[in-house]
This record gives sequence, C-alpha cells and structure tokens, in this order.
Amino acid sequence: MKLPLLKIDGSKGETIEISDKIVNLKVNYKLIKFVIDWQLNLAKPRLAKTKQRNQIRGSTKKIIAQKGSGGARHASKKAPLFVGGGIAHGPKGAVYKIKKINKKVKKLALAQTLSKKNLEKNLFILSDVKKEIKKTKDFNSFLEKNNLTNVLIISDNDSLNNINKSARNIKNVKLIKDEGTNVYDLFKYKNIIITSTSAKKIQNRILNEKN
Repeated sequence: MKLPLLKIDGSKGETIEISDKIVNLKVNYKLIKFVIDWQLNLAKPRLAKTKQRNQIRGSTKKIIAQKGSGGARHASKKAPLFVGGGIAHGPKGAVYKIKKINKKVKKLALAQTLSKKNLEKNLFILSDVKKEIKKTKDFNSFLEKNNLTNVLIISDNDSLNNINKSARNIKNVKLIKDEGTNVYDLFKYKNIIITSTSAKKIQNRILNEKN
C-alpha cells in the first residue's frame, strides 16, 4: 500500500510503499486490549504485600474449646476473622507472577494498531530529517500546517537527533525510538508520525518470523 510522504519543508508528491500486513489489517480490539493490559502490568510492579495467617507472629494457642461454647470453631487469633490476624487472599508483593505473552501476539497487535491508525487517517510517514531543526517554532509550524496535535513521533536515531531539540518542548508531543514502538503509546496519542527509515525497520521487525 502506498502512503504519502510528508516533508518538513512542506513539499508533497512522493510516496512510500508499506506492506498491507502492517497498515491494512482487520482490527481485533480484544487482542489489542490483551496486549495493553500485559504492557501496563509490566510497567507497574505489584509492591503491595499483606501477611497471611502463617506469617503473623504470636501465640498459636486455641482460643476457645472446639465444642461446647455455642460459637464457631476457632484455632488461634491469627485467623483473618480477628483484628490483627492474617489477611485472606491479600496481595503477595513480588511473588505475584507476571503473565507471559507470545511474540507473535505482540507483533499482530502492533500491526493491527497501526492499521487502525491508518484507517482513521491518523498515521503519517515523515521523510527522514537530515538537517537539524534547532527552533521549536519551526517544528511547531510544520505540525500546524498539517493539523497535527497530540502526536507520537517514532524516529530513527539520526532523525531523532535532528528534531529532538525543536520537538521535545511542544505540548502533547512525545518522541520515541523505533525499537521502542509499543501498542500502548500508539493508542494513547491521536496522531502517529513515523520517519521513513523507522517505518521500514518496524515493517521488517513485524514480518520477520525470527524476531
């Protein structure tokens, strides 16, 4: 599929070929949500921890007789029923197991998210920036001319070095390297700008079965 190629100087007419397997897929929202949940789970470690009844210090003496009291049977005061006792089914801190996810699932979710952005006409390919843009005003004017707000910019190293100074202070604009492309950020921002070199790298990463 051919996509128009944006340029910083505003010139148009050139296109770039991107595989339909990246930008023209049917979107499975359940799959994408599954990957986002996994990503957020990794980003926020579970540190909360409560003690189980076997971790509470104190006497293990049986508090009342097993029979004859007319009340329920109890062992020690460590039971979750009593104040100061253990917590039943509470968080266990770092012991919590992080669920794993298949590489193919991550790749498919990434491709489907890019397809969703393309179908919504919120995906843009930017020609590699070969000259440094020093002024924020210059890069901001490029965004305004193309009606781009709330933007995620996915860039190769060279282009990133050339636009970092001018783009990093603009409100609601985030810059990441192409190797850090992820489903959560793609969903968080309305418009996605990918440099042409990064687009090819992402395409190779998704289509290459060995990665």
